[in-house]
Amino acid sequence: MLPERKLRLATRTSPMARAQADHVARLLTAVLPDLTVDIVGIETSGDRWQGDLAQLGGKGAFLKEIDRALVTGMADAAVHCLKDVPGDIPLPPGLVFAAYLPRQDVRDVAVFRTGSPYHDLADLPPGTRVGTSSVRRKAQLLRWRPDLAIERIRGNVNSRLARLDSDGKVEALVLNASGLARIGGAGDRAVQLLDTDMMCPAIGAGVLAIQCSDRDTGIVELIRTLDDPDTRLHVTAERAMLRGLQGHCNSPIAGYCTTTADGQLSLIGMVFTREGGQFVYTHEWDTPGRARELGEYVAAVLNRKGAQDIIAGSPH
Repeated sequence: MLPERKLRLATRTSPMARAQADHVARLLTAVLPDLTVDIVGIETSGDRWQGDLAQLGGKGAFLKEIDRALVTGMADAAVHCLKDVPGDIPLPPGLVFAAYLPRQDVRDVAVFRTGSPYHDLADLPPGTRVGTSSVRRKAQLLRWRPDLAIERIRGNVNSRLARLDSDGKVEALVLNASGLARIGGAGDRAVQLLDTDMMCPAIGAGVLAIQCSDRDTGIVELIRTLDDPDTRLHVTAERAMLRGLQGHCNSPIAGYCTTTADGQLSLIGMVFTREGGQFVYTHEWDTPGRARELGEYVAAVLNRKGAQDIIAGSPH
């Protein structure tokens, strides 16, 4: 039950995370108008650390403090970008993703520094420095443009955009389109949308997931009203693939599931070396009732093609 019609919603403290939590709060109060949603900001170890995430145990560094808040009752629910939830670490006992919101734009975008003469990555001269925080993006950029210099830039999106303009070290950043839209970060910049054929998305890209304890049936039932069945099918397939590959946070893995015009599930899976020079790829289909099996099959095909050797060769 919801005590006094209040719900404490945990989130990371970045501007994007707060915008996402505010969005979820509005959706919940639209379902239950007399509900009060209190946003509980939690600065995670992953947010504080500016080094290699692998040294903190990977992407799980963005979740463990929030998981602890849910397990100990300091929060009733939490909002996550699903792409930041690792696939090789099980959820703490008793925690579930009660809703996946309808998927937003999965594509990545190139954002150029203010005053840049360029509007397209294809026009950049050889040796131009492009920034990204993602090994997946780096691998695919270098596969397409091996003559570019890809620089690692971490931090929340707002700080990365500020650094793009202030320090002049990179000509462009590659970011997630839906995340950029949530903070209104595009503005009047030159922004290039990158097609999924060029830049295969991250597992769970464009999806906000709402997590809670399965013991709180009233909260589970409320949150489930926001669940999008198609998105749940797609991320079930993608994350089953990710679990089957057992990649770590430095593994360049991409995957994207959609529903075809005739109602089949379509899943693309890719695994790259860090510099993009070698990759394995497969594209498979199955019925909607077999989303998990489709993901497991795609992982098995990729492993037969050498995905495990590529993942093992990526620095932890």
